[in-house]
Amino acid sequence: MQTTDGGRPPRRATAWGPALLLLGAGILLYRTVALLVGGAASVLRRWVVGLTLVEMCVDAVTMLGAARWWRSRDPRHARLPLRAGAVATVLHAVRVAVFVLGRTGPWVDFDVRPDQREGHGERWSWSQVVFAGVMAVLGVLGLGAIWRVRRRAAASGRGGRSGFAPSGRPARHYE
Repeated sequence: MQTTDGGRPPRRATAWGPALLLLGAGILLYRTVALLVGGAASVLRRWVVGLTLVEMCVDAVTMLGAARWWRSRDPRHARLPLRAGAVATVLHAVRVAVFVLGRTGPWVDFDVRPDQREGHGERWSWSQVVFAGVMAVLGVLGLGAIWRVRRRAAASGRGGRSGFAPSGRPARHYE
């Protein structure tokens, strides 16, 4: 890989990964804050609010790590945001699964405080429930695809486009 400005890779070589992580974590963080500002903390059970707050913190860590990675353009700074982004994706999928299960079948409103159940079902349409579920599944499938590509790159010694294996160590051909 050719380098510019003192051994750093060209900007386009590593800019897409952190930019996409910043965008994804930013969307999740915005939606989580909007949910909490919209009064979800008074409607949802404490454990659901706790899960939401944990997801919000992991989204913030992902954004900060991705910003550092984007700013430095150093592939070694990819480890934290990639792992935090994976955790955020899984936490979001669990939160969406709770939301979807809370709207269907025998589990209707299991995630809502008993005194708030009256009229809660009227806040959501089925299209919103289906959209949330499909997007969460797509996020987890994307996470699985990225994990598989990175594992194959590490196993073959290529280390992926960044030149580093998922462990953060240089790939064999860069040693």
